Amino acid sequence: MTGKRVGVIVEVNDQFSKVGVYSLLNDLNVIWNGEILSGIKVGAYLTINQNDVKIIATVSSEKVIDQQNSVKSEEFDNRFHKNSVNRVIELKTKGIIENNEFKITSKYVPMIGNEVTLTTKDELNIIYGVREDDETIIIGKTILEGYPVQIPINKFFASHIGIFGNTGSGKSNTLHKLYLELLRSNYKENIMKKSKIFIIDFNGEYCSSNIFGLENTDRKIIQINTRNPVDKIDIKSNYLFDADILSILFDARPATQVPFLKKSVSKFLKIKTENEFSSLEIGLLISILRLIKGNNSLDALDNWIGAALNVGIDKDLLNKLSEFSSNFSYGNQKLKNSEGEVILEDTQLTDEGKKYLKIDEIETSLENIYSNSSKLIQFLIFLEFQRVYEIAYNSTKADFINPLFNRIRPAIESLEKVVKVVDKNIKNSHQPVTIVSLVNANADIKRLIPMLLSKMIYDDHKNKVSQRGIESTVHLIVDEAHNILNSQYKNIGDDWQDYRLSIFEEIIKEGRKFGFYLTLASQRPADISPTIMSQLHNYIIHRLVNDKDLQMLENTMPTLDLFTFKAIPMLGQGEGIITGTAFKIPVIVKVEKEETIRPSSDDVILIDLWNS
Repeated sequence: MTGKRVGVIVEVNDQFSKVGVYSLLNDLNVIWNGEILSGIKVGAYLTINQNDVKIIATVSSEKVIDQQNSVKSEEFDNRFHKNSVNRVIELKTKGIIENNEFKITSKYVPMIGNEVTLTTKDELNIIYGVREDDETIIIGKTILEGYPVQIPINKFFASHIGIFGNTGSGKSNTLHKLYLELLRSNYKENIMKKSKIFIIDFNGEYCSSNIFGLENTDRKIIQINTRNPVDKIDIKSNYLFDADILSILFDARPATQVPFLKKSVSKFLKIKTENEFSSLEIGLLISILRLIKGNNSLDALDNWIGAALNVGIDKDLLNKLSEFSSNFSYGNQKLKNSEGEVILEDTQLTDEGKKYLKIDEIETSLENIYSNSSKLIQFLIFLEFQRVYEIAYNSTKADFINPLFNRIRPAIESLEKVVKVVDKNIKNSHQPVTIVSLVNANADIKRLIPMLLSKMIYDDHKNKVSQRGIESTVHLIVDEAHNILNSQYKNIGDDWQDYRLSIFEEIIKEGRKFGFYLTLASQRPADISPTIMSQLHNYIIHRLVNDKDLQMLENTMPTLDLFTFKAIPMLGQGEGIITGTAFKIPVIVKVEKEETIRPSSDDVILIDLWNS
């Protein structure tokens, strides 16, 4: 069926052509053969008929030309009379319909005399439609025609996705709607079995009981709270106890503190039992006692005692050691206490010495403290004694290492509240959908957890795929992605920035081949690394007004045409432009808003608040 004839091509200039319209048809919609078709307006589709080929174009501008009167006419009121004006519209070619398929090609161009018709529903089906064998979801309708927008599941979700828009533009609703409809599809059961979805939620918007329409058995919400601990997230020990990550976390200085951390991590990971730890530190104590001849040795002993007190050894157990410098005498290769008993002879601690100094009790206490501590606290305990060793035997100045511990303690204490260190495989510790809320986390944890979690699940998935092929997929969603992918943020140090970005740049460059896909949502695309932005495949763009954000989109989105690009600052709430490799042309859509199942991102209505 051919649409209503509205005009004829009167001028052709490259991709643009002009149409002389038959009449002043200015209705918003037109009824034709029982169908409601979109009228002639900027942005609407029109069809240029050229034999069996239909050239599809959009209206880019329109004007009227008065054929009988001019500006100088004395009868000024007669100007623009319906019988004296011609309406001229300008079209931009988008593609063609040939053999019931929409194609992007320059093979056919409009020609003078080609008749122009309103685009019919059947033609819109072909333009917006997908292949018959493609499974789709629908998240809304086109702005102008009210046509349901079909998103092909495979082409869209098997890609890296970017969702961008200012606060209040509908970005969070769109992200939620996408995955809600995916999980409402016929594939839900197999998605739950063969895929994992991780959401890093900086603002706590995806923590409601009905989020994504899932039952609690299919969804796990991890509330990260550094003030009042609620949940802990499982992190494998080899990811947390990594010298590079800890050096960044503790802001270690390259010259002296980083080497100290690297040696400490290496030695700590070799300790398998509490007995090994206590034997190691008691051995350090005895070696210090053997060398006591002057103030330096006494300083080392004082440092060991201070470390023991810091880790929780009872002060009474350490009394005899504390009295050492004033009450012990050294001579003739024998170390005696104030009562004349030989404690050390020929560099060996005597039985009387062990009993007098309560060595066995101290060792047992160390074992108990170590065995009853978490892996993180064990690491802190080990560092206390490693500092003693480093200063005593490697001539490292205390002034170089001590400032590091002012940063280590609070960092580990924060981690201890939110992280559970595990050595087992973590693949079974997460539900099909795992939401990590960071709204109540401090700044250090907000930077660290997304980086650790992303690297861990990516490496685990990549290793599994390399061994068995792609049997499952992982979909990592990062809301407010500019918080961790900000290439301009200098306040936290270049090392942290480089390491953080390198992880996500590797994921976005290589992840697709392993079935690992990123979805990034942000209100500031200009702040995100250009490398990451350039690797996204499909986009949903809501209202953006900042020039830098618009420039970033213009530079990184080859599928965005000029008309839709100019429409971005004018989009209303919930309106967005969908474009990318999964779509033949950009589509302006009104995303449906769920009334009951939606993220906690609604604007506050002050009048209702104040009236309650």
